[in-house]
Amino acid sequence: MTSEQRTVAAALRVGGQDDDLETRLDEALTAFNTAAADGATTEPLSVRATDETGALIGGLTAWTWGTLCSVDMLWVRQDQRHAGWGGRLMRAAETEAVRRGCTDMIVSTYSFQAPGFYPRLGYRERARIQGVPGGHEDVHFHKRLSAAEV
Repeated sequence: MTSEQRTVAAALRVGGQDDDLETRLDEALTAFNTAAADGATTEPLSVRATDETGALIGGLTAWTWGTLCSVDMLWVRQDQRHAGWGGRLMRAAETEAVRRGCTDMIVSTYSFQAPGFYPRLGYRERARIQGVPGGHEDVHFHKRLSAAEV
């Protein structure tokens, strides 16, 4: 242990949602990641689909970081599933990601959700992680983005 590395008196607190902790961690990790990625910053991205009454049909949340776009959540209302909304939401996000300079897009889904959906959009499965409740898996996908395709 160097003189810079000292053990300090500390306490651990385990709990539920901690908004302050989440904000502090996000700020610290964002600064670390930005420095490691030559100044690339993270920017939120969202796509919202609404019907003629303004009710939510579906949506997508994601973030871009330099040349990477990562989808966090994609959801379509039950009565509108299989009507093409998922593909439209993903294509809109891909178009915006390319506009922002992204060359790669990643997304994951549980094996009971939509693992068959993403390959139809050109995504390639990259990993399956076991341990999801109910004996399911977390399935990870990747796609190289091309301005000509979106």
